[in-house]
Amino acid sequence: MADPSSPTPKSWRATWTNALTTAQIWLRRTDRDIRRKVTWGRIYRATSYARSALWIVPFFAIVLVTIVTPIIRVVDRAIDGNVFGIGPQGAEALYQTIITLTLSFLVFTFGSLLVAIQIAGGQLTPRIIATTLLRNNVVRYTVGLFVFSLIFSIMALNRVDGSPPGLVVFLDAVLGMACLVAFLFLIDYSARLLRPVSILALVGDEGLDVIKTVYPDPVSEDDDQANPPARPGAPQRVILNEGRSQIALAVDLDTLMREARRTRGIIEFAPQVGDFVSAGEPLFILYGGAAEVDDRRLMTSVALGPERTMEQDPLFGFRILVDIALKALSPAINDPTTAVCAIDQIHRLLRLVGRRRLGREVITDGLGQARVIYRTPNWEDFVHISCNEIRFCGANNTQIARRLRAMLENLIATLPAHRTKALADERARLDIALKALYPIPGDLELASVADSQGLGGSSGLRQ
Repeated sequence: MADPSSPTPKSWRATWTNALTTAQIWLRRTDRDIRRKVTWGRIYRATSYARSALWIVPFFAIVLVTIVTPIIRVVDRAIDGNVFGIGPQGAEALYQTIITLTLSFLVFTFGSLLVAIQIAGGQLTPRIIATTLLRNNVVRYTVGLFVFSLIFSIMALNRVDGSPPGLVVFLDAVLGMACLVAFLFLIDYSARLLRPVSILALVGDEGLDVIKTVYPDPVSEDDDQANPPARPGAPQRVILNEGRSQIALAVDLDTLMREARRTRGIIEFAPQVGDFVSAGEPLFILYGGAAEVDDRRLMTSVALGPERTMEQDPLFGFRILVDIALKALSPAINDPTTAVCAIDQIHRLLRLVGRRRLGREVITDGLGQARVIYRTPNWEDFVHISCNEIRFCGANNTQIARRLRAMLENLIATLPAHRTKALADERARLDIALKALYPIPGDLELASVADSQGLGGSSGLRQ
């Protein structure tokens, strides 16, 4: 006879259905909360931070060693072999030696890195710290190797018994030798990395990648920057920055395009990437059907932060190079040769920019309809930031005057015709400045020669 207090199949089914429904509701709420918090802007900021965070690789090294070490012990017990044939005391001495080595390497590496950052930031520019020094993978992975070896040796020392595991001893010895070689390599690499020419080359390489991303199309004779597109009319709605006053780092153009196409309107990103956007200033200007777009959807497609980054900001690479040149030209440092090296990289970037199609403010969809307005620097912006401040601060130095003229004349001769006006204007300003700075005719004649090395190189135009 059935127990009347026992649950019936129907009650079990109802309980299971209620539990399943509750779980589904919880999952939907969790998914909604995650989507609300994990936005494109936050992902961009987190990715940018991770690229310049020195602690992330060592952290994953700690996680990896805690996973790998038990597996190695299991394999070691299975093969039961002592590669070196040493006893427990020898194994313990090996572990302690490697622990001491790795600790010394870590202290020296971090101490040297802090000193190098202070010196490089003071003599070059502090903007290279996050964009170049802390993003260097050689330094990050070398520190990760030291941390991995340190934790591995500590865990091995903790398990020393009457018969030391042979595979663990062998791997620890290999890690110790790898740390020693990596440390010696790091000293040589750091000494080469901190030279001004190496920093300038790294900034130039990153600047080239950004230019190719922001301006993917080659230049054409009918470049549209000469005839800016007409504005779409009166805006329907303006979205203001309701957060903190910060710099516009990047914007998700794919999301803006999807929303504009869906509503058949036009979305304008009001600031330019790299601009400081105060609280209450316009972020988006909406035209036509785009006025229906949810504010939060647009706000999450923008990354704001306290410091400019290079991913979508083609002018920032120029800014860093010019700042290094200005610091080298300051009376406190007085290193015009470093400024000439900076002009070399600026010349390199300007040549690429001059061969790209600029000024495409309006982005169209597949049917040719304007959907997104996104302002980027034009040719004059690049020429002004490259020449104006360096000419103002360095024209009184013969090296700088000659190197600037060599850059301008080379670009005038090699870039398309519609790029030459801004360059010719800068050359004219340089002539006026030289006449005011060099009262002695011989000095004026010497400073007015184009020289790709500043002083000592072959004079004249080189194409």
